[in-house]
This record gives sequence, structure tokens and C-alpha cells, in this order.
Amino acid sequence: QVQLQESGPGLVKPSQTLSLTCTVSGGSITTTHHYCSWLRQPPGKGLEWIGFITYSGSTNYRPSLKSRTSISRDTAKNQFTLQLSSMTPEDTAVYFCVSIPPNSDSIAYWGQGTQVTVSS
Repeated sequence: QVQLQESGPGLVKPSQTLSLTCTVSGGSITTTHHYCSWLRQPPGKGLEWIGFITYSGSTNYRPSLKSRTSISRDTAKNQFTLQLSSMTPEDTAVYFCVSIPPNSDSIAYWGQGTQVTVSS
């Protein structure tokens, strides 16, 4: 059974860079061909797609966040990482790492989510 687990700081100061890591177990991020993705849900709002990295290392980001977003991976550790720069209070949200099969709109696997609060 594939499992995803987010890790990172729960509190970030404005203007800082958020770095979250998703550790995948039970499956390889390079051989499953899934899109390793990040989503977030701000308080009182719906889920928002941030971006993904493919098994080959290609990335795609939400246009409104593209200038501040970087998703990378460490295949040796079976992890992928989100970096979101110039954080503001509007970036406060629960952040999820998820795994999406190719050619699918459905999420196959979810991390449990991690609360990130932006506050001085």
C-alpha cells in the first residue's frame, strides 16, 4: 500500500520560503509513473492545485503561483519537495501531497495534510 507523509514547518514568517517534503513509501516515485503533486486548502476555501513533478522530472505549476513555486525530487530517498517563496498570510493553508495516475483526474493516494500558518 502506497503511503505519503508530509513534513515541514507549521509556522512560517512573511517573506520566508516554505519547504515541505513528501516521503513516499510502498511505491517508487519514478516507476509508478504517477504525478507527484501538491495541493492546498486555505481556511474556508476549496482545494487548490499548486503543481506536480512527473516520474521523469518534468514540472508544471499553477500559473498564479508559478513565479514562487519549485517542486523537486530526491529519487534516492523517494521524496518530493515543495518550495514556495515570498510567503504571505494568504498562503496559510493545509498543504497536501498527493499521487495522481497519468491520464486521470482522480487522486490515487493522499498524504494526511499539514497545517502551514504564515504569521510574524
